[in-house]
Amino acid sequence: MRRSRLVTLAVSLAASIGATLTLAVPAQAAPSDRYVALGDSYASGVGAGSYTSESGSCQRSTNAYPALYNANVKPASYKSVACSGATTTDVINNQLSVLSSTTTLVSVTIGGNDVGFANIMTTCVLYGESQCVAAVQAAEDKARAELSGKLAKVYSGIRSKAPSARVVVVGYPVFYQLGTVCVGLSANSRAKINEGINLVDDITRSAAASAGFTFADVRSIFVGHQLCSYGEKWLHALNFASIGISYHPTAAGQSGGYYPVFRSAAG
Repeated sequence: MRRSRLVTLAVSLAASIGATLTLAVPAQAAPSDRYVALGDSYASGVGAGSYTSESGSCQRSTNAYPALYNANVKPASYKSVACSGATTTDVINNQLSVLSSTTTLVSVTIGGNDVGFANIMTTCVLYGESQCVAAVQAAEDKARAELSGKLAKVYSGIRSKAPSARVVVVGYPVFYQLGTVCVGLSANSRAKINEGINLVDDITRSAAASAGFTFADVRSIFVGHQLCSYGEKWLHALNFASIGISYHPTAAGQSGGYYPVFRSAAG
């Protein structure tokens, strides 16, 4: 009799624990987001390879963080109009039109071309330290004077077109790890370039906060994977054979850096 009661108790306890564990595992909600990706080459995936034929010169990659989100999370709908070379004006004029009142998730990476990332890096590579530092300083002055206002117009346009959407503003990685032995640009040039990128990210973060949007900061996750680091590089160095991919994330940078940060911010 005693043994029977113990067996019954054990069975009841096991059933109870099983029920508790079942309840503790959240149910998988049906993917219902209608997701739209906006932005420049960092959002389109330049440097990550595997570009879609429909994207043409915009070079949208299946390895870019928006495409990875689509492949892994499987939202109800997905559209990327991110395009290599895009500025804030391009987003307003050419990309916002794909948003609608039914859009529930938006990502955007923009601002680097407004301050001339590509031209700065060309100057730094070709003309040496003094002109590199001067070019970055001019870009910083331009960013302080103009970037907040330009971003505010983009963010206002997003909110107007997609009033109910969660909006994630995704930043840029800092290019160089400092304090290492590194060929190429001088230490002062590398430090100044990092300073400029940090300024753009900080201005973008403030503008996103003012708009009530979430800022996804990728700077920390890229540490140890930057140029001049000793780990796996998540950024392309200067590439004369394919100049357009220079200083852009690799496929590993998109999947190991951008995607998890965006995924966490998107909720």
